Parts: sequence; C-alpha cells; structure tokens
Amino acid sequence: MSVSPGRPDPQPAAASPMNSATLSRQPVVLVPACNRMLGQHPFHVAGQKYVDAVRLAGCLPLVVPSASPQELAQLLDLADGVLLTGSPSNVHPSHYGEEVYDQTLPLDPVRDDWTLPLIPQLLQRSMPLLAICRGFQETNVALGGSLYQAVQEVDGRHDHRAPADAPAEVQYGAAHTVQVQPGGLLADLFESGAQLRVNSVHGQGVNRLAEGLRVEALAPDGLVEAFSIDSGRAKAHFALCVQWHPEWRAADNPVSMTLLRAFGAACQEYRDTHRPPNR
Repeated sequence: MSVSPGRPDPQPAAASPMNSATLSRQPVVLVPACNRMLGQHPFHVAGQKYVDAVRLAGCLPLVVPSASPQELAQLLDLADGVLLTGSPSNVHPSHYGEEVYDQTLPLDPVRDDWTLPLIPQLLQRSMPLLAICRGFQETNVALGGSLYQAVQEVDGRHDHRAPADAPAEVQYGAAHTVQVQPGGLLADLFESGAQLRVNSVHGQGVNRLAEGLRVEALAPDGLVEAFSIDSGRAKAHFALCVQWHPEWRAADNPVSMTLLRAFGAACQEYRDTHRPPNR
C-alpha cells in the first residue's frame, strides 16, 4: 500500500461550524512555545501551522510560553492532550550525555527545561500526545534515549535535511517513504507494511531509542521515523511521535488528517473521562 498526499474528505474536522457550547466543550491541547530574540527583546513564539493542526483535530489550542516545575501540574490539569511542535532549535545534547557537535545550530534551553519534565508527567496521566520533529526528539530524550546530532554523517544513513535555499513548498514536499511497522498505532490507522509518503526537514534523529518505546515507522535507510509509547510505560490510547511534519498543509493531506483525527478523538475521550459535562 502506498499513500500519497491528495484531497481529504470534503469536510475536515476544523471546517465544521461551532457555536459557543461546542467551543466550550472542545478538548484543550497544550502547544509549547519556542523562544526567540526579535530585535533586542525576547519573545515566545508558536508556529501557526501547529495551532491550525490542533484545530483540524477538533481541539482548542492553548499556547504555553514556558512553565516552572510548580506550574506543570496545573497546566496538565487544564489539558486533554499535548502537541509537541517542531522547531528550528535542537534539544541540548547535554540531556543525553554529549557535547554540542555543531555550534552554529540553534538551541532552546528554556524549552528544554520545561518540556522534558512535562513529557513523563503527561504520560503518567495517560494523556494523549502527538509529538512532531523536535517534539519527537524531545520525547525520546526525556525518556532516556539519545540522538544523532548529524544524521547525514552517520554511516548507512541518508541526508534527511531539506535544501536550505529552496522555497517552503519544496522543503516540505514529499521526500521519501516510511514503512509502517506491524502491531502499532500506525498499523491500526493504515496497515502493516504501508508505505507513507512524508517530507523530511531534519538534521538530527533517533540514535538510541528509549526503553519502552515502540518503533512505528522506518525510513528507507532504517532511521526511526515514528514511535509510540508502549503500554507498559503509559496507558495512553494515543501517544505517537513522528519525525516528519504532518502539520504542513494538513487539510490537503489524507495521511496527516488521519493522524490528526485520531489524536483529536483520543483527546475527546480523555476529556469525557476526566471532565464530563456534569462535573
């Protein structure tokens, strides 16, 4: 089976009209902000495409600028799911016992400081998780795994970076297939052995996969492109991490919409279980 981008169903989740009652009952999804200097001032920023993806999933995005250790539990009390976004920045390699390999690549230690401890806490609550690119790497590191800091320099691995000077449409265009592995979330959503066409916009990737994580999809060179949280580590019905960017023009991509609808359904189930209307 090979799945390529095409037109989704005529009415994606976010296209349905919503009244105030519907909006008040939408599942709330936390979206972490990154940290940027704009001029001489620090800003918290979140990519619009991730916020839009949460809405396509039928959920209400709540962008979180940062959080102290004391605030994490309060934030999770508000939430029905978490979407960990991609970012130009990388997880600081000190979190998996290495030094910075390429000093020219951006880091975001403020984000590291609160998203890495957030991940095990949300999994303890069995809260749905969708992690994309940096979020995929964050999750592996937070749970004890490590990363290749330069995949293109590893023997047997391909160059997974997009052309630096190309327009976004080219950078985020379909670059290669990933093969769905048997027995996991992706096999339930598509089928075991399915070949999904995905984009590729990353220079880092999984080296050592953390204990308790299940490989969901592999690139042609064997690099892990998706993993889920094994039920032995978390009871979440949906805890999926992908290296590619399903949020890019998601409404026009049936693979992306399948992932977002599944995530949204899991967030709705979590909401109904933990915050039913009569509470």
